[in-house]
Amino acid sequence: MVEKVVIMGAAGRDFHNFNVYFRDNPRYEVVAFTASQIEGIENRSYPVELCGAGYPDGIPICHEDELERIVSGNKVDLVAFSYSDVRHEDVMHKASSVMAGGADFMMIGATYTMLESTRPVVAVCAVRTGCGKSQTTRKVCDILRAEGKRVVVVRHPMPYGDLSRQVVQRFASFEDFTAHECTVEEREEYEPLVERGLVVYAGVDYAAILREAEKEADVIVWDGGNNDTSFFKPTVQITVFDPHRAGHELTYFPGETNMLMADIAVVNKVDTASPEGVAMVRENIARHSPQAQVVLAESPVSVAEPAAVRGKRVLVVEDGPTLTHGEMAFGAGSVAARAYGAAELVDPRPYAKGSIREVFAKYPQVGPVLPAMGYSQQQLADLEATINAVDCDMVLLGTPAKLTGFLSIDKPAQRVVYEYADSAEATAQATLDGALRAALQKRGVL
Repeated sequence: MVEKVVIMGAAGRDFHNFNVYFRDNPRYEVVAFTASQIEGIENRSYPVELCGAGYPDGIPICHEDELERIVSGNKVDLVAFSYSDVRHEDVMHKASSVMAGGADFMMIGATYTMLESTRPVVAVCAVRTGCGKSQTTRKVCDILRAEGKRVVVVRHPMPYGDLSRQVVQRFASFEDFTAHECTVEEREEYEPLVERGLVVYAGVDYAAILREAEKEADVIVWDGGNNDTSFFKPTVQITVFDPHRAGHELTYFPGETNMLMADIAVVNKVDTASPEGVAMVRENIARHSPQAQVVLAESPVSVAEPAAVRGKRVLVVEDGPTLTHGEMAFGAGSVAARAYGAAELVDPRPYAKGSIREVFAKYPQVGPVLPAMGYSQQQLADLEATINAVDCDMVLLGTPAKLTGFLSIDKPAQRVVYEYADSAEATAQATLDGALRAALQKRGVL
């Protein structure tokens, strides 16, 4: 008998699991996807051209709030949990609800959905969103290019628009961001890589993406999203840890899996985290992932005009996902404001407009900073209106995206840049450069 399936997701891992595990599998009929975490990605369909046989109308994508109704109304047999950065306890609450409704609950094994590449793959993953994957990815690319390797980055999916137009996306210039109608969240990830002259691929069908990336790469770097596992089988896996959230490496799905699979464990932000937090993370790595080479790292921040920040009343705009489901109260912009002597961080919450007001209500842990939310044109307009309404001297943009390129900000603004740096202790023990070269030499890549 054919099993009826619902895939729980957030416009990324769910589509990959369908493509790799459920598509063209006569055992299953996927009746719906559900969507969570990202605003406005429901009420659309997974397109016919990506579904394979048996789905002449595509597959509906509904809000996760409708899950119980979908399970009971369609007599669903199986629900596949397929998104990331969720507390273990919350995963099991969802499982309990599904099983109470009469369906089985499953999580597909990480390695089962990893695609094999004809090229070496360095995967950069994490135990939570906001740990510092992006700057680690950039550092990895620098190391590989210094070895004369052609490097192509493949980014974890963020297909929040018309899925039929996002099957395979290639980014090599800023014009490509406009052509693909990228959201702020996409720009945050792609822009710093393209600025370095790197080619970035993303989209929906990662088998097709991998074949295209292989044509122009000696080494592929997987740039993970949230704390998801890699879609490609890694030659070397780097997992990034955040001691500001020490202990989360054991309590979030599937970040713990990434910890257990790590070849290199990068403990980031050791310059700003407490010694106790750093010690706890190192102890957990030693106990649960002893094969991993530990590297201690920092995320130093800089701005073009430090003197312009001192003594000012500053509005800080931070990376959206880090503050929302990443559960951080601050990010790189706040670190820069403190480092360069801002007199005050102006609280944007009294000035929030439209959907930005709703974001603050949904994520009350966010401190006196503004999440850079821009999943739609309306939300982008609300973000711009909120920035311009805040009574402040200047704006510090702690998001990697160049917001001034597509927002009209009516007050002075500076972009906060942050990069990977080995800590002083790491230089004496193990650097990312040394650890990665050693791992690749061991596997015959260098």
